[in-house]
Amino acid sequence: MSKTSWSPVAKWYGGIVGVDGHYFHQHVIFPALKQLLTPQPGSIVLDVGCGQGIYARTIPPPVKYVGIDISRDLIIAAKKIDTNPAHQYFVADATQSLPVSETSFDHAVSILALQNMANADSVISHVARALKVGGSFTCVLNHPAFRIPRQSSWGQDPATKIEYRQVNRYLSQLEIPINAHPGDQRSPVTWSYHQPISYYFTALKRAGLVTTDLLELTSDKKSVGKAARAENRARREFPLFLVIQAVKINI
Repeated sequence: MSKTSWSPVAKWYGGIVGVDGHYFHQHVIFPALKQLLTPQPGSIVLDVGCGQGIYARTIPPPVKYVGIDISRDLIIAAKKIDTNPAHQYFVADATQSLPVSETSFDHAVSILALQNMANADSVISHVARALKVGGSFTCVLNHPAFRIPRQSSWGQDPATKIEYRQVNRYLSQLEIPINAHPGDQRSPVTWSYHQPISYYFTALKRAGLVTTDLLELTSDKKSVGKAARAENRARREFPLFLVIQAVKINI
């Protein structure tokens, strides 16, 4: 089993994400995707790192959809949940190849998944080959500048009470183990692969994709209590997610 597979934590992950996505999927990410991406009936969407197919439930039913994930358990869950005959799911390692025809998709998405794949540049290259000329690839990431696992954290200036984001490393490419259940020595481990933002732009360019849009998404949650002002200000200033959209050109 590839160490990037989430099969060891599939049940735990499914419980957190649920059928329709967790809070930030529903309140922050999916509304932003609807601004950027409006699949029309007859179009085909590729979802790389689809998990249990939560994005499939946000698009119009007539739109054809193909979900790919390395975790067999998550794909089994997706098939049980999703009964739309226009939707298909496959187990595949997107860093190696995609089990789809080249130049066959109008849109591709990867939602909080590319950061958990080694060699994301290979994934981007495979996605580009699957897209039609003029097709779009929309990628959602935990913000690479502010949300680096084990290398970023919140802090507060004791004099001004201002909340700030501390970042210890950024430009280095990092392979970071994450315990699914912190404090449990038997906890399964997932992996996060940090890359600076420039890495993604370079990979898109090399794959023949031109970046057309970029969004930085903040939390819509609100604090209460004596620290609310500082915490809410920090939420407005430091985005949780980075969304990059790029279009395949004819080269």
